[in-house]
Amino acid sequence: MGSVVAVLGSANADLVVAVPRRPGGGETVLGSDVRVLPGGKGANTAVAAARLAASVIFVGAVGDDAHGALVRESLTTAGVDVGRLRTADRPTGAAFITVTGDGENAIVVSPGANAALTPADVDLSGAAVLVASLEVPIPVVEHAVALAAASGVRAVVNLSPVAALSPATLARLDPLIVNQHEAAALGPLLDLGVRSAVVTRGADGADVITADGVRRVPAPRVTPLDTTGAGDAFAGALAHRLAEGDTLAAAAEFACRVASISVTRAGAQPSYPTTAELRGDRR
Repeated sequence: MGSVVAVLGSANADLVVAVPRRPGGGETVLGSDVRVLPGGKGANTAVAAARLAASVIFVGAVGDDAHGALVRESLTTAGVDVGRLRTADRPTGAAFITVTGDGENAIVVSPGANAALTPADVDLSGAAVLVASLEVPIPVVEHAVALAAASGVRAVVNLSPVAALSPATLARLDPLIVNQHEAAALGPLLDLGVRSAVVTRGADGADVITADGVRRVPAPRVTPLDTTGAGDAFAGALAHRLAEGDTLAAAAEFACRVASISVTRAGAQPSYPTTAELRGDRR
């Protein structure tokens, strides 16, 4: 079937403002000028994988507007196949992001066209791995995972934002990706019925969880500038290496390296390294 990665997920415009601190309830905080960047968990994941020389197809939806053109151009420039990116009769999704001086972010997402995606839009032909995230309708994700299982495609879901998935969907995931905070709330991940799981732990790397136990994969030490989209970089890199035949632990180690580089740069998609940059990285 080859090593093609199919990415199902959101495509947004990121409206980013740097702030000295996040405001409390009812409080106003002055920030920087707004930067408008291509984003969305799905589009981010697709670009991250494509910049690593992966063959990537993207399944998603944007609006017929300037933000949609921005996202489509970014995907195309990265080398992503956008033949399955639909133009919907709704505005392109938008993420409103505040970033503090320590690189941490807070995000509010307006789904827009992402909410118009339907199961009929899902086409995984030619893919070896499906990686999906949850800023699109859950029935679409569950349909895609079922289609992947029926087609011999390895199914990966990045459980972000957290949502309830059916037992049948969970049983098909290899792996489920969650961050450390989500993992703490969910409890023992294999008890959910997934085949494997990866828990991302930021600067502490990631835990790879299989029936054989838990293996900690370290992350290179870096000084973060902006953590926006780092989890998506991890998911894209992981899916790419799984499609190339890596073990889950080896893919997670590679993904930690990619994500650690991304947090040293501003923005989401603009921060993702290429294969050439990774070869020159000495961390």
